[in-house]
Amino acid sequence: MDDTQNTTENKNDNIENIKERAKEIGKKAADKMVTEVKELPNRIKNIDIKVEDSYQNVKTNVPVMLFTCFVALVIMALSATAIFFTVLKGPEKVLVPDVIGKNLEDALLELQVKELYPKINLRYSDTPGDEGKILDQSPQAGSITKGYSRVSLVVSRGVIVDKVDDYIGQKLDEVQLKIQTLFAGQTKPLIILATPEYIPDTADAGTILEQDPPAGTGISEPVTVHLVVSRGPNFESTRPPRLIGQTVNDLLQSITRHKIIFDITGHKAEDGEIPGTVVSQEEFADEFIPNYTRMKVEMALPKNAIDENIFGIYSQTLQVYPYPVPMRLEATPSEGDAYTIISFNHPGGELTIPYAVPKGTTLTLYVVDKVVSRKVVN
Repeated sequence: MDDTQNTTENKNDNIENIKERAKEIGKKAADKMVTEVKELPNRIKNIDIKVEDSYQNVKTNVPVMLFTCFVALVIMALSATAIFFTVLKGPEKVLVPDVIGKNLEDALLELQVKELYPKINLRYSDTPGDEGKILDQSPQAGSITKGYSRVSLVVSRGVIVDKVDDYIGQKLDEVQLKIQTLFAGQTKPLIILATPEYIPDTADAGTILEQDPPAGTGISEPVTVHLVVSRGPNFESTRPPRLIGQTVNDLLQSITRHKIIFDITGHKAEDGEIPGTVVSQEEFADEFIPNYTRMKVEMALPKNAIDENIFGIYSQTLQVYPYPVPMRLEATPSEGDAYTIISFNHPGGELTIPYAVPKGTTLTLYVVDKVVSRKVVN
């Protein structure tokens, strides 16, 4: 019994001891917590102080950081510039060779040695036998240029023609225009037309009858071609017309119908003369005269306008043509449409045409459809 009682008491003592220790541990933990809670504001304050110090350090070092970045950028830019100019320097400069007069193949080999590239342009030449040769170059020989540059070469395609064409039966003015166009821009045309020889013939005026050298003759150097050209049937004769009393319109019709050159002059109508008519003409001893013989004709011109028309004589000095060529005089009123006063053939030299047109009319003279003069009637 006593042992059981003692055991029970010991157990109760142990429990009491455990409780006491638990109370002490709880009290210490509570005290520690209270202490930490009390110290928390101080800890937070210290953290704020550290953050503020870090911010101040960063703020103080911003200029240093910016300067460092600027220096780094400058170094990068200088490095890039140095690399750029190193690359830009490219190939070395070379002396452009002289290839004018050489064959294209030889010229290309010389340019290849100098590391230059050709740019080829073709052009006709005026020298027989130079096909494929270099006529010109750019840059010129002796120039300094960079390697791998282009050199423009003008290469001859040869002459435009290599033989004389057949001109017989063609019109002289057409052949002249054809040759002029064919060798336009060349200093030495390969075909030169000599002054033609004109003879009467039944062929139309201006038709080529003979040529020397003949068609098909080869051209190795500039050649002069001699032509024989028809004057037309000028061996015919014509009967001079009676013109006295004719009006301006009548005289214009006579000019058109007859192969005669009328040298017309005029004066103010005097007493007994009919204004606007022919009052005298040149007389010939023979009944027939050669075609395109000149005949003097005198007109009496009105002192004032008649039916608002001003009378006059259109005069112009032309070159002398080897045969009569087509001409026409046109009138363009200040109001209204243009019309033709007369169309006729004339060999050139002094030309006179009567007219009766309103004031302000423009008179235009055409020779072979080309304007040679223009006058305004006032």
